[in-house]
Amino acid sequence: MAKDNNSNPKKPKFNSWWIYGLIAILLIGFQILNSGNFSGTRTTTTSELQEYLRNGDIDKITIITNTNQAKVFLSEEALEKDVHKDVRDKPFSVGTAVVPQYVLDYGDLQIFQNEITEIKKENNLDTIVEFDKESSYLIDLLVGILPFVLIIGIWIYLMRRMSGGGGGGAGGQIFNIGKSKAKLFDEKTDTRTSFKDVAGLEGAKEEVEEIVEFLRNPDKYTSLGGKIPKGALLVGPPGTGKTLLAKAVAGEAKVPFFSLSGSDFVEMFVGVGASRVRDLFKQAKDKSPAIIFIDEIDAIGRARGKNNFTGSNDERENTLNQLLTEMDGFGTNTNVIVLAATNRADVLDKALMRAGRFDRQIYVDLPDIRERKEIFDVHLRPIKTAETLDLDFLARQTPGFSGADIANVCNEAALIAARKEKKAVTKQDFLDAVDRIVGGLEKKNKIITPGEKKTIAYHEAGHATVSWMLEHAAPLVKVTIVPRGQSLGAAWYLPEERLIVRPEQMLDEMCATMGGRAAERVIFDKISTGALSDLEKVTKQARAMVTVYGLNEEIGNLTYYDSSGQDSYGFSKPYSEDTARKIDAEISKIIEAQYQRAIQVLIDNEDKLTVLAERLLEKEVIFKEDLEKIFGKRTFIKEEMEDPLAKDISTNKEEEIVDDIPTEELGKENN
Repeated sequence: MAKDNNSNPKKPKFNSWWIYGLIAILLIGFQILNSGNFSGTRTTTTSELQEYLRNGDIDKITIITNTNQAKVFLSEEALEKDVHKDVRDKPFSVGTAVVPQYVLDYGDLQIFQNEITEIKKENNLDTIVEFDKESSYLIDLLVGILPFVLIIGIWIYLMRRMSGGGGGGAGGQIFNIGKSKAKLFDEKTDTRTSFKDVAGLEGAKEEVEEIVEFLRNPDKYTSLGGKIPKGALLVGPPGTGKTLLAKAVAGEAKVPFFSLSGSDFVEMFVGVGASRVRDLFKQAKDKSPAIIFIDEIDAIGRARGKNNFTGSNDERENTLNQLLTEMDGFGTNTNVIVLAATNRADVLDKALMRAGRFDRQIYVDLPDIRERKEIFDVHLRPIKTAETLDLDFLARQTPGFSGADIANVCNEAALIAARKEKKAVTKQDFLDAVDRIVGGLEKKNKIITPGEKKTIAYHEAGHATVSWMLEHAAPLVKVTIVPRGQSLGAAWYLPEERLIVRPEQMLDEMCATMGGRAAERVIFDKISTGALSDLEKVTKQARAMVTVYGLNEEIGNLTYYDSSGQDSYGFSKPYSEDTARKIDAEISKIIEAQYQRAIQVLIDNEDKLTVLAERLLEKEVIFKEDLEKIFGKRTFIKEEMEDPLAKDISTNKEEEIVDDIPTEELGKENN
């Protein structure tokens, strides 16, 4: 039996194009048969026709006026002559139609008719001459149905495109447009991601592990009278691992897992979003217990009633209303748990965030130094390294990096090593990768005049000098005047990871940031536009001190920051014009005070600043060790290193580069 099964050839699959091809062949064949191409008819000329007419061979001539063609029918006696032996056989005909023996194309109808009439008179012939019009059945058919075919074809094409295209045929896509697009995770065929593949995120991982346990062993929790949570919302900055956590849930759960994006509900047709929500929950309830994961839920979960100036029916709001009903409405099933992820929790509707729908909000924060070490350990597994890397060192070099950023660092390090024809990835490749991601691509071929290069060197040396002399400024790692990305020079710092920031710490950081412009003033007695990003940074910091954190004595213990984000679309400021003038004055006062402070620090250390700038011009890149040789060790270094595992409230990669000189903004006023 097995042999017979293997020997049987596979039957060809049915294809709808076969039907279209068969119809086309039948239409073409009908046209050919109707035209007489297979009927034995021969083509003749006008002179031959006149000769046949004089000999009395022609019984009838039919003149087709709309095609300039004449059909010649011979008499029975003429068919016996040898001259007509080629058309003597009985011609093939379709139905009862009579087929002519000859056809010819005439020129001018009047001349052709006069010639025939004259020959008939001369020879006293009774040949019948008649006029007729001939139409093509195929052309008439196409003209009649082609507009409808085009309209139906365009409609089917648009339906397939708007409903996702793909399989199922056009009709299937049209009638399935209201069906859910959720992908059902198959643990047997799909790649499995486990909780072991998720580094860090201990608190968030514990929460989602408990959700999986709810569905595996519900009696453990319901026996005490508790209810299984209906939903959990993963909130956090981009790249922190929210979707990765959901993949781990799909890999670990032994229950059906439906995954889709919030934009999958959105269509241009009215009612499609709500229909897909109903179909999604129907499928999940049929396979309960089950988990539904909606990525980027803010696509449909935004607060209702905002920015709807048209007053029309909002399809997105209808979709959200249906989602709210399915999650906690009359007759809902508690065996379906909804997981959702977003980085815009502030714009979500309050009804969606209430208990009973999303009972838990799991905040997935940027990793701290310990978690970054664990993430490096995961992403270094497939990397071929030349040595045992110091993961603590790599974790310290990447403050404010998310999990996605660290994965990018590992990948960039491997690419850099391959570009240098190395057999394995080294520590320096990882440092170059961090520089590449933070600062941009190195551009050593950029044309810079000697005067501009000297200005850049003193600018960067000013940052390094001021930060070295201030207690709370971030310790220096590296200074370079090699152009990277849009900057002509940069200084890398290693910010201390803190949970809270005090005013003196913020002021020291602002003073170090103003060190670049202060150095230009002290050395050249001129300033340039190269401090654009420095000014932008200190202005934001000073404004935050005054309006957000309440660290200004003049304004007092007030904050105008709205953490809910509900006033983001407001048209008025939350303070008066008089207060606005005070805020602007206090911001300017703070920045100018730190600028003058930086100038004083550089005047006191002008000789060391000059030595540092000259060394930077010579080497282009200098490190912490070079500063220690010039300035000596920092006297407060021990206090900074007391707690290396503390978190940093200002986990922002931009703080590692306190200077960023755009090429187009560099001033030309230098010596």
